[in-house]
Amino acid sequence: MLGLSKNKPASGTLRVLAALLAYPDHEMRGYLGEMRAILRGEHVLSAERMQEIDALIDSLVTADPLEAEAGYVELFDRGRATSLHLFEHVHGDSRDRGPAMIDLAQTYEKAGLYLAPGELPDYLPAVLEFVSTQPATEARAFLDEMSHIFNSLFSALQGRASPYASVLGALLELAGEKAQPVKIAAEQPLDESWIEPRVFDGCSSQGQARPGQPQPIHLVRNNAKTGVVA
Repeated sequence: MLGLSKNKPASGTLRVLAALLAYPDHEMRGYLGEMRAILRGEHVLSAERMQEIDALIDSLVTADPLEAEAGYVELFDRGRATSLHLFEHVHGDSRDRGPAMIDLAQTYEKAGLYLAPGELPDYLPAVLEFVSTQPATEARAFLDEMSHIFNSLFSALQGRASPYASVLGALLELAGEKAQPVKIAAEQPLDESWIEPRVFDGCSSQGQARPGQPQPIHLVRNNAKTGVVA
């Protein structure tokens, strides 16, 4: 099994996986060819996993744009089992999510990375953007810490026969884990408080101690001395 190692950087692969989980708007789909090239250039994923990722990219290339976007919303924003907000899988609707959010945002800030106002730090693409900035050993440790959530997401996506399962399988591979489908508990109907969650009150998540809504999240490096945001 391939994966992260001290001698095999995978920052580009992690950023591509983050991008593949983002809302598939016109801009995102315009970079699919470049994403494929980065994955092949770094060559940290197994041939089998790359084949699955290629199938996902091909499906996004050929899909009707409106159908791709609607399918994404239906898949990731209509239930907790496939939510890309990691703390949905950790804290449920408990108040523990608020402090966890703050802790994760502070982790980003210590690395010089900042979320735009209103964007949630537990959104998986944002988490992966952060992990991509870390040394290989730390990056793998972060991924390993989240592997049980990835397995749960992988299982839920496989249960829906979604090609997006390939991305979670790739993350598990990078963490040095094997994708193993797990039993997903039956979901309760969504209520309005979950559909429009408040950031620091009554929010949720069920599997990770630390490190949706289809919105692009951009982590930026803050250079206070030069005033440059990169």
